[in-house]
Amino acid sequence: MASLAAAGGSAVADNLPPNLPPNVPQWMREPGAGFLNPAYGLPSPFEKNVLRKLPDQPSPFPTATRTPLQSLFGTNTPNGLFFERHHAGVPAIDPAQHRLMLHGLVERPLLLSMKDLLRFPAVSRSHFIECSGNSMAEFKAPGKGSVQDIDGLISGAEWTGVRLADVLREAGLKASASWILAEGADAAAMTRSIPLAKALDDALLVYGQNGEMLRPEQGYPLRLLLPGFEGNMNIKWLRRLKVGDAPFQTREETAKYTDLMPDGTARQFTFAMGVKSVITAPSARQVLDGHGFREISGLAWSGHGRISRVEVSLDGGRQWQAATLDGPVQSRALTRFRLPWVWSGQEAILQSRAVDEAGNVQPTRAALIGTDGQNSIYHYNAIQSWKVASNGEVSNVHV
Repeated sequence: MASLAAAGGSAVADNLPPNLPPNVPQWMREPGAGFLNPAYGLPSPFEKNVLRKLPDQPSPFPTATRTPLQSLFGTNTPNGLFFERHHAGVPAIDPAQHRLMLHGLVERPLLLSMKDLLRFPAVSRSHFIECSGNSMAEFKAPGKGSVQDIDGLISGAEWTGVRLADVLREAGLKASASWILAEGADAAAMTRSIPLAKALDDALLVYGQNGEMLRPEQGYPLRLLLPGFEGNMNIKWLRRLKVGDAPFQTREETAKYTDLMPDGTARQFTFAMGVKSVITAPSARQVLDGHGFREISGLAWSGHGRISRVEVSLDGGRQWQAATLDGPVQSRALTRFRLPWVWSGQEAILQSRAVDEAGNVQPTRAALIGTDGQNSIYHYNAIQSWKVASNGEVSNVHV
């Protein structure tokens, strides 16, 4: 400070905030609170606006909330901000009364309590879950909302549970077994057909999320986790697994969750979510507060494995440069990418393009519509474009 003053830097001293010594604020003069109340910790009250978001349209029975991607760091979503999607509300289940039935084409049908399941060897893995309807409005026209409104039906977590393969081995599969019906204990009795190959590969029966028991809206006390598969297949409040020799053709894989093609046919069993990415900062409805350096950051994921690279464009896709990936990069998990950027104040179109280890490349919107048309509402994974105006306002555009 003395050297600055000697060099005529008095403007620095003049601009110092008034709460530096000796004029310290009151919160520096007195002891703070002890153990905070309640006993389960809460975020700072200054973060009260970082919340899941209900649908914009009033509804007597909302079925989904969206994760505030633009406000999060890293890749794991806090349990209180993990998106929700349910079909008949959240049931209140006593884990002591809950049972998982395993029957059908097995040698030894099982009826397992939560205590029984907790005795199996446990594993913990990080994976994302994405609703297959995430970003669905982008098939038609640019969304007007934030990245939370457009892409908020995805979240990532560390899950703890039991390998489904271990439980199936305990029951003993019959030779003709090839599919499994998974059923939830909610009032909708949500059911989906699961390929046996997936069940024996990396499927989990999870009871833990980010180090604690599942939240009720995430399937407490037990849910099926199928890493990389569309969200509704990860059956919550799991109560029944029936092994069969063919798909069970449930409502949620015939009338719903199929992709209507341009020729009028419907594509069924689009299980794995496509390679996808989105820039979360800067993103729609944000305003850049001045020119100069800032970091472009976002998330990438793929239902087909690990993200191998992410590229970022500042000019609507004409030129691309490689972004840095935060490690560890895990299979079928969210991956954080970053790129340094100096904004000059000129208009820019920001895009990100992800590539996974299987060689899948995130498509342009034109390419996706060219193959799938605009009649579908599921599995939209096209490149997202954010327009930065010269005044710093960021909005969603299609280019």
